[in-house]
Amino acid sequence: MEAQRIDGKAIAAEIKEEVRQKTALLKEKHRIVPGLAFLLVGDNAASKTYVRSKEKACDLCGFHSTTITMPADARESDVLDKIGTWNIDPDIHGILVQLPLPGHIDEDRVIEAISPRKDVDGFHPVTVGKLVIGQETFLPCTPAGIQELLLRSKVDTAGKHVVVVGRSNIVGKPVANILVQKAAGANAVVTIAHSAAEDISRYTRDADILIVATGRVNTVTSDMVKDGVVVIDVGINRVDDATKERGYRIVGDVDFDGLLKKASAITPVPGGVGPMTIAMLMQNTLRSAENSIAP
Repeated sequence: MEAQRIDGKAIAAEIKEEVRQKTALLKEKHRIVPGLAFLLVGDNAASKTYVRSKEKACDLCGFHSTTITMPADARESDVLDKIGTWNIDPDIHGILVQLPLPGHIDEDRVIEAISPRKDVDGFHPVTVGKLVIGQETFLPCTPAGIQELLLRSKVDTAGKHVVVVGRSNIVGKPVANILVQKAAGANAVVTIAHSAAEDISRYTRDADILIVATGRVNTVTSDMVKDGVVVIDVGINRVDDATKERGYRIVGDVDFDGLLKKASAITPVPGGVGPMTIAMLMQNTLRSAENSIAP
């Protein structure tokens, strides 16, 4: 029997519709329109594509958005000045600096310049610290999307062994911290496995829920998991494929076809985790706008 395919595209659309409806009420009752500001530095084609996708989501949800593009040789001080302007702009509720930045700009300094009140990406050290100790804060979008996929697919995490393969600051570490919290949709026993492990299958075979975010094709194959595991594949990789018009296809970090026959549920790539990231960005921005209402 094949695994349930967790449809991230459908769940993301559901979330964005919920955000759109709540935004309409916010406008009607408080005359507040959620505002999201994007800053692009340089001419990275992938970054431009990501920002366009986020702008379209803003339009769909009824948000106001603004995008500033700076040249690749922009001074770090100019980037920080723009962030400072947005920090005090009451019409901007979320600030997103599209990474990566040119090498001469300190990404950590830029992230730390964003007000935690508008850190809808969830990367600021204050935001991360609150996440770790279990205080209310903006959750990083991809990890929050993973939790939402599990919740809306009715996957019980309480007491389950979640194995996270990968320890990045963007996915691995935050999703582990989210799922270990004593809270609904979490309360799991979490193991982080990574490249230092001599045999990573020692950990993956014991997983009830397996989250893989390594950026490597076939990091996990069917012989490395137990029957009935729930698999969340965060990877996005290009592999050559002469049968495709563009000459390649997109795959994740796990052997999808092999795991499809062994898992109880699995996210496809594309169409799994990917769409959730933007949906959760919209949700965070709406929440920031709601937080701006004076008590």
